[in-house]
Amino acid sequence: MKKEFVIPAIKDGSVIDHIPSKATFRVMKLLDPKEYEHTINIALNLPSKKMGKKGLIKISSRTLTEEEVNKIALLAPDATVNIIKDYEVLKKTVVKVPKIVENIVKCSNPNCITNVEHVATRFLLLTEEPLRMHCFYCERVMGRDDISLL
Repeated sequence: MKKEFVIPAIKDGSVIDHIPSKATFRVMKLLDPKEYEHTINIALNLPSKKMGKKGLIKISSRTLTEEEVNKIALLAPDATVNIIKDYEVLKKTVVKVPKIVENIVKCSNPNCITNVEHVATRFLLLTEEPLRMHCFYCERVMGRDDISLL
């Protein structure tokens, strides 16, 4: 007899799939779950043909914003976001890092003006894989491991 772990379907909401297992809790944290009263299912280390192991997050009764999807792209570049309506996938989006990342990521340079004064951060995407972004102000180049979300 084959045993399988089943994650319950959601009637309406958002599903974030194909998250690298090690990034799943970072993705969940950026969604700030304490601010919402929605049911959230999180699964780690699920088998994946493409990734080996993956994470999955299901959030009932909530549609993710474009800003949230952009943040997810920084942490999980191969993730997909599905919008669910009446148990059916209404829209499926493969996340993509925007060319200009504004007010999402903190600059890793402690002397950058964005860390000293009240100035919105702004980065230019240099490459998606590996992720490299260039700060408009101090010219620091940051990679995925340098990312600290605002």
